[in-house]
Amino acid sequence: MKKLALLCILGILVSCQNNDNNIVENNFSSEWSIPIAEIFDGGPGRDGIPALTNPNLVNSNDPESSFIRDTDLVIGYKNGDDIRAYSHSILDWHEIINDNIGDVSVAITYCPLTGTGIGWNRILNGRETTFGVSGLLYNTNLIPFDRQTNSNWSQILNTAVNGELIDTKIDLIPLFETTWKTWKTIYPNTKVVSRSTGFARTYGVSPYGDYNTNNNLFLFPVDKDNRLPLKERIHTIIKGTKAKAYTFSTFATGNVIRDSFEGDEYLVAGNNEFIVSFLLDDTTNSLTFEYTYNNTESLLMDNEGNTWTIFGEAIAGPRTGQRLTSSESFMAFWFSIPPFYDTEIYNQ
Repeated sequence: MKKLALLCILGILVSCQNNDNNIVENNFSSEWSIPIAEIFDGGPGRDGIPALTNPNLVNSNDPESSFIRDTDLVIGYKNGDDIRAYSHSILDWHEIINDNIGDVSVAITYCPLTGTGIGWNRILNGRETTFGVSGLLYNTNLIPFDRQTNSNWSQILNTAVNGELIDTKIDLIPLFETTWKTWKTIYPNTKVVSRSTGFARTYGVSPYGDYNTNNNLFLFPVDKDNRLPLKERIHTIIKGTKAKAYTFSTFATGNVIRDSFEGDEYLVAGNNEFIVSFLLDDTTNSLTFEYTYNNTESLLMDNEGNTWTIFGEAIAGPRTGQRLTSSESFMAFWFSIPPFYDTEIYNQ
């Protein structure tokens, strides 16, 4: 199966190389805000990788979820009592899941080639839309399109790069990435996307073989920054054209740090399973935080006696019901960030 997956990858790459990138130039004559010469056709074409909309969900203890291993990564979201997980093993094959979670319309966008899972608000110009997979890549990263205007978007830039909405920034929705075991331990009542998607795919088997761990395997040209192992998973905060990367080694035994970046103060916390960050403001900058995670949603306590969750909500103490401001951040393979942003690495 791994050999078959790798042959599939090579076939896509050969297709891309043989096209000399002319597919982009011939089919998209309108203005792009990124260099057309650096946009590659991944092979399957528009909607060739089918995005999902409002997928079937099952409980975490349902046999239907057994294809997800405890060590597999999932992307989690919580809106009140509605708690959902989107596994990489599903996203590897679909890349985008459009979902409605209570009053939130979210697109879970995931690029298997850059390891980036980012939540997008699907309300554009006051109307709900869905996102699909264009089949195009920029700096090896996913280019989604919205079905309302057919604008093309850069996932890592979180910006429309072509079409009616060119240069429009998307509103981010904070997600939480960790292992399936950790997520269902924190939220045992979670639901998870099932394999009953309507598509015949070998969920649980990556279509990219050992791509995630092989630092020498790349399918498309991208500049390489060797300050860290190229496929190392990092947490990155972005602001404007700048980014700051945080490695798991900083948080391996459980840690919380305060850090300054581009004139703002951030709170970054995590362990060897996850990293999250929040933007401190005038109402929270004076607080002193302590890492108190104990396999529940409680992550931090502060000097006022408030308890804060992994999503930054105060669930005990005088600030109960308040939320820390989410940072603009996401998980990624290290190599994917410097081509988009002027990137520094946090050093203790």
